[in-house]
Amino acid sequence: MKIGVTVVLAVLVLATLVGVLWARRTFSAEMSRPEASSGASFYSLQTKTLAGEPADLSEYKGQVALVVNTASKCGLTPQYEGLEALYRELSPRGFVILGFPSNDFMGQEPGSAEEIAEFCTINYGVTFPLFAKTSVKGEEKSEIYQVLTRGLEEPSWNFTKYLVDQDGQVVARFGPRTKPDDKEMRQAIEGLLGS
Repeated sequence: MKIGVTVVLAVLVLATLVGVLWARRTFSAEMSRPEASSGASFYSLQTKTLAGEPADLSEYKGQVALVVNTASKCGLTPQYEGLEALYRELSPRGFVILGFPSNDFMGQEPGSAEEIAEFCTINYGVTFPLFAKTSVKGEEKSEIYQVLTRGLEEPSWNFTKYLVDQDGQVVARFGPRTKPDDKEMRQAIEGLLGS
């Protein structure tokens, strides 16, 4: 009888421990930091604007950037509103949001550049920079996202966020469900901006 109770208790303790470790892993996936920064600076890269014009990311050097893969037909699309509010509030202090539309997740960004621009302007009043549609994961991953994900998980869904410091080093990744007003993300941004 005592052995049976001991086995049951051991199983319960083990199950609890597994549950705690799983919850910790799931929660910590919302924000992660790269092991070490090496290689190209994010601000040394070039891309294209949403209108198809060449864009040199060195234009943003000296600013803190939040880089977001966006989509117009996603359950998380309303984050555009919070991202725009964050951008308007903090841009005078040297903060910028850089949006990279992507159709990598269940075809949730099927529109043309013109359709994306119109959607973002009309529905959310987006004024932060948007760039050409790009691939953010897998073998087709753009150079931008190769740099962003060096040492970090690639986007797991639309609206994954990467925080880049003034020198172009990626300092943190925030999961798709991290809202633009998230306290931990806000503290990380404020920490880079200083006073």
